[in-house]
Amino acid sequence: MSALPPPSAAARIRVGFIGLGSQGAPIARRIVHAGFPVTLWARRAATLEPFAGTHAAIADSPAALAAASDIVGLCVGDDADIATVTEGAAGVLAGLQAGAIIAVHSTVHPDTCRRLAERAAAIGAHVVDAPVSGGKPAADAGRLLVMVGGDDATVARCAPVFATFGDPVVHLGALGAGQVTKLLNNAAFTAHLGLAASLLALGEALDVDSKRLAEVLLHGSGQSFALERVAAAGGTLDRVAAHAGHLLDKDVRLVTELVRAAGPAARAAESGSLLTAARDTLVQMKMASAAAGQREAVQG
Repeated sequence: MSALPPPSAAARIRVGFIGLGSQGAPIARRIVHAGFPVTLWARRAATLEPFAGTHAAIADSPAALAAASDIVGLCVGDDADIATVTEGAAGVLAGLQAGAIIAVHSTVHPDTCRRLAERAAAIGAHVVDAPVSGGKPAADAGRLLVMVGGDDATVARCAPVFATFGDPVVHLGALGAGQVTKLLNNAAFTAHLGLAASLLALGEALDVDSKRLAEVLLHGSGQSFALERVAAAGGTLDRVAAHAGHLLDKDVRLVTELVRAAGPAARAAESGSLLTAARDTLVQMKMASAAAGQREAVQG
């Protein structure tokens, strides 16, 4: 783990964190190791085992976690999961104190954050959306890209915590702006994956070895992170589809909903190119997954 900022007056901020998956767990570790008082909650006890021996406290419910926290970070799977951990008698909103903040690190519909903010406002609490990008390696190193939406004062209060795991941390505007940015990023990444796979396949069809073609392109102006991922997977979308296909499918669907709801200006700006390419990639991924399943069935 790379160096962390030394504890300061800001470290007295009490932080709760829910969602200790491949990305959430290293985020929580960064916050713990930076010296903040941290409370954790998870559905499965095994998820909490890596934090044994640290100063992190364990809550018996999201409500109890919220009652002990000034900032509650949520890094769960999707919109339904946000509702699950925030609503009800044991949910975050039931324990949240006036002046506290919920930071939504999950990638969800901006309206999910806005509805949550309306409910939080009724008790004098606040919400920021702060989805992240970079995966576990960036989280471990404290170099996640953090895309933040919210009012200036609330975002400023979160800044010392976000700085423990994010670099850069970019404030993009009002609540929801972070989610819109993350969804556009993921739609672009999805489209780029399809282009990269098609590019390597075209090279093979033109008698250029795909591995050597990828080596050249990754050092030229045609390089991209998507090309790097596809090349590392052997030039196909199989591995990416298995690992992230369902998440990318969700994000492209959410972007499509945003564009349709935004009206003619957004539809004209999109002009079909980005989302068409992204949806084509998702079709390729589904075909790749189906083919992989058939191969496994034959081998089995």
